[in-house]
Amino acid sequence: MALVHAQWRYFESSAMTTKLELEFWQEPGFDAEALARRVFAEFDRIDRQMSRYREDSELSRINREAAHAPLPLSSELFHLLATAQRVSELSEGAFDISFASVGYLYDYRAARQPTSQQLQEAQSKVNYRAIKLDAQQQTVHLLQAGMRLDLGGIAKGYAVDKGLEVLQQAGVRHARLSAGGDMRLLGDKRGKPWIVGVRDPRAEAKQATVLPLSDTAVSTSGDYERFFIDDQGERVHHILSPQSGRPVHAVQSVTVIGPDATTTDGLSTAVFVLGVKKGLALINRLEGIDAIIIDAQRHLHYSNGLEPPKPQR
Repeated sequence: MALVHAQWRYFESSAMTTKLELEFWQEPGFDAEALARRVFAEFDRIDRQMSRYREDSELSRINREAAHAPLPLSSELFHLLATAQRVSELSEGAFDISFASVGYLYDYRAARQPTSQQLQEAQSKVNYRAIKLDAQQQTVHLLQAGMRLDLGGIAKGYAVDKGLEVLQQAGVRHARLSAGGDMRLLGDKRGKPWIVGVRDPRAEAKQATVLPLSDTAVSTSGDYERFFIDDQGERVHHILSPQSGRPVHAVQSVTVIGPDATTTDGLSTAVFVLGVKKGLALINRLEGIDAIIIDAQRHLHYSNGLEPPKPQR
């Protein structure tokens, strides 16, 4: 077997309809390719369990059966549903996994959105308070027929956290793992911070600002991820207000920094829906969490814990 010197290794894959990137410092004595496969396998495993687009997933079973009677869940999915509910409570419903009751009416590839009548009928089923979790029995009960759940606003961040656990268990001390807008940084970049760019929402190749970071999680929600322009010239994107069922337009992107990607993923969606004033008020109440918001006028807003870095020229 050839000797492997310590070096940076980079791997790519795809899962959950997004690009996965893994970069880590390989110490001598372990198989980097095998480790990368194990990390990426976590994304496939979680997608099989938590995708509403797979008929055989545990989440799809909830959407089919949990309105009839309390449904027993795996401990992993129960834990994530409970985490999602806490974000819903923190944000007073701005984050709501039952948005899928309306969200399924949108087709961004086909540029299709619901009519006002369809929205009115479906909107009554968006209510996180009607998702009843029983911690003792580890069950979920949907109290309204026709309610649908979607973990798209939190599951990718969770998968990033689980992938990072694989790296930590293997003894990796310096790594970057990302899935689309969700990222975890393990340690620093061997004596230097990781440089994380916040994308300009209207220019893919341009950064609105950059952040030097280490040992943290970063999630960005933007109106440029899945969208189409309708006949009136309005951007119809995938971040929907649970109150109206329509896309939110006061903000173009939100980046949240915190201890784990499950939390930052859910909060980035919540803050996007809340808008600048209410969103920053929420973030400033939470210890160890910060945020950058780019509003509809393309102004940058920072939470109290961040000193505004210099914009990129």
